[in-house]
Amino acid sequence: MAAEDNGKMGLWGAVAIGVGGMVGGGIFAVLGLSVQLAKGGTPLAFAFAGLVALITASSYARLSVRYAGPGGTVVFLDRVFGKSMHVGALNVLLWFSYVIMLSLYAHAFGSYGAVFFPDQGGWLVRHGLITLAIVLPAVLNMASAKVVGKAETYVVVVKIAILLFFLGVGWKGVEPARLAPDTWVPLLPLVAGGMIIFVAYEGFELIANTGGDIRDPARNLPLAFFISVGFVVLLYVAIAVVVVGNLELTAIADARDYALAEAAKPFLGQAGFTLIAVAALLSTFSAINATLYGSSRLCYTIAKEGELPAELERQMWGQPLEGLLVTTALALILANAADLTAISTLGSAGFLSVFAVVNAANVKDKGSTALDRAVSLAGVAACVAAFGAMVWQSVSDNPSSAWVLAALYGGAGVLEVFYRTIGTKGPRKSLRNCKTRRTI
Repeated sequence: MAAEDNGKMGLWGAVAIGVGGMVGGGIFAVLGLSVQLAKGGTPLAFAFAGLVALITASSYARLSVRYAGPGGTVVFLDRVFGKSMHVGALNVLLWFSYVIMLSLYAHAFGSYGAVFFPDQGGWLVRHGLITLAIVLPAVLNMASAKVVGKAETYVVVVKIAILLFFLGVGWKGVEPARLAPDTWVPLLPLVAGGMIIFVAYEGFELIANTGGDIRDPARNLPLAFFISVGFVVLLYVAIAVVVVGNLELTAIADARDYALAEAAKPFLGQAGFTLIAVAALLSTFSAINATLYGSSRLCYTIAKEGELPAELERQMWGQPLEGLLVTTALALILANAADLTAISTLGSAGFLSVFAVVNAANVKDKGSTALDRAVSLAGVAACVAAFGAMVWQSVSDNPSSAWVLAALYGGAGVLEVFYRTIGTKGPRKSLRNCKTRRTI
């Protein structure tokens, strides 16, 4: 990462955090699902989701400058809206959403890992890989979080290089007819398809945690948000074009869980399939490691704010291990019990809800200009509309998904009400004095 002599992070260090947070396991995990939902309009679906991410990034950019320091989203909401039960439940929802992301990445790791076994290994191999993908990074985080954290920058470079190579070679094989408007689904399902895979963009909010460690935050934080999100939107749209343009939709559907690797076959053969599969394993594993590191500290941050039990802020060997263990256990249960569609829907719903409120926080914050408020109001509307389209599509396709979504929101609310009723109220220590921060 770029840094000055005083140890402050530079612009490109923050951009690396944002790009690494987004281009983790998401694109490998949800690409096939997106094609299944949006058909030939998949590039447009990714563009719609990316537009929502860009608008929301503008709110994050301003709030990150105003409330620079550790805590990110949790601090924004608590400072603007106050430490109410509703805000506490929303912060818990954010933590749950990261648990869901862990499950999504582990699911992708299991799917790509299984292709190296005869007949894809079967149920036992797949779930064994899913479990290993969560347990091993958890052990690494307990043993030496600093060592595995330093490796993240190198992993970001490797996976971006492989994806750019994939695009460079595959672009000339694209058949425009496979992307023509007559291959698209209607507009509402198209938007809904983009929102179900919105989890592929959520990682840009990690940049918010660099506010206290970045040089010239007033300049570099907004630039970091817009450069990283803009780059990833273009990258995802280009990947979608190459995948849909090189493979029949039926072939993508058959290989939904490892569609990106399958898409490399027409122009790179079996070697390309293997290269992308290995890249997916590396990327999803590193994303699980980074997300475990971040979500355990997010849990710690919420506890510090007095919105989760004090036990979750206890540290061992200088690390919030109780939060790590609880996060790991929840991710193991979800990853092994739910399917890809349910996991992706839950994750997207959680982040769209949180991002809608972050946009609302920028509207309410006293330091916002008229232009800030107008853009953020558009962000609230976009997140709410996207959420509505996604829920409509999910419930239409599978009515039982309504119960899954109700469990997500109900669980966050019940946990916060239960804690506020029997636990210690109020923050135990100001996050302004807390040095633990979430990063990758």
